[in-house]
Amino acid sequence: MTQPAIPSAAAASAAVAPSLAGASIALRTQFFVMGVLFATWGVHVPIVKAHYGLGEQTLALAMLASGVGALAALAYAGRIVGRYGPRAVAAVMGCISCAAIAGLEASTHYAALIAVMLVFGSFGSLFDVSLSAEASEIERLSGKPMMSGFHGMFSLGGMAGAGLGSAVPALGLSPASHLLLATGLCAAAILVASRAMLPLPEKQAEAKQPLSLPRGPLLLLGVLASMGLIAEGAMYDWSVLFMKQERASDASTAALAYASFSAAMAAGRFGGDWVRARLAPRRLLRASGVLAAAGMALALAMPSPLVALAGFALVGLGLSNVVPMLFSAASQVPGVSPAHGIAAVSGVGYLGMMAGPPLIGLVAEHSSLTAGLLVVVVFAVFMAVSAKRALRGA
Repeated sequence: MTQPAIPSAAAASAAVAPSLAGASIALRTQFFVMGVLFATWGVHVPIVKAHYGLGEQTLALAMLASGVGALAALAYAGRIVGRYGPRAVAAVMGCISCAAIAGLEASTHYAALIAVMLVFGSFGSLFDVSLSAEASEIERLSGKPMMSGFHGMFSLGGMAGAGLGSAVPALGLSPASHLLLATGLCAAAILVASRAMLPLPEKQAEAKQPLSLPRGPLLLLGVLASMGLIAEGAMYDWSVLFMKQERASDASTAALAYASFSAAMAAGRFGGDWVRARLAPRRLLRASGVLAAAGMALALAMPSPLVALAGFALVGLGLSNVVPMLFSAASQVPGVSPAHGIAAVSGVGYLGMMAGPPLIGLVAEHSSLTAGLLVVVVFAVFMAVSAKRALRGA
């Protein structure tokens, strides 16, 4: 990694290090908060389904609204973050995302839910992009890989958010009170942490370019990223409902589905750099796909809720380093700049994240949620089989 030219290295180092350390802590906090927000939505999926009187298909369409909003915002995300900087964008978009989740059950009209999901998808994606831009800048300034750790905090936040959701019945809180408490704490943390974030330099013309469809090696990497994100999104959106509907679990046990997946994913990401230093990427991708497929198959085949929780944990461990590996490979494709490679692959991956949960919902509506979640097994197997071709020479 090329280091920026800095005059008077010793003096500059002393001046930059404290702010860089503070920005790193602030960014980890923001990723943690984003994980809590996604977990809060995930825990409330069964409640939202009952509150609005929805079937799987109409619930899937509401989830699709979130994806449509995210994809629309993604076209302008680079321009917005480049103009205002990740610090300001994270503060504003993060708080609006909190407000959207807080309003999940404010109405009983389906149109209101669609509007809420559109807002959450669009502003949440801008929040996400601002954090990724900040992470890239911190990584550049520090001169060492840190991305896995940042994403590990997202998974840790997911675990914490699901844990709080699991404790709600024991605490005697209503679903609406839980939403207000969780999102209020998240908004406060976002505002405090954003003050310590670094501004992104006003540059990078590529950030203003529209996303383009990848071809060749990038297309395969993008398809695999899409499959990984579909599987990940399935756990976020459907695991809690699966526990309640297919395994007849109570609310507290069902909420642990999200927690077990997120905890395993966090552990895999925090240890990801250590594992990647000792195992070739294509072997790790193959092992990751096999582990995720085995975990999902176990959860779907066995009637025990505890076995299902163990299976979800294996899925989280298997998927934890898939996307970081694919993004790393995208940045090294010959003839393509790292920024363009990562943008192309993440764009296709985002399309998968948008389409995946509704696809599972449509299958569930016409068959069962168990049948819908078989998609995770199929995609994980495909990742394992395609590892050698996708990561040639790695």
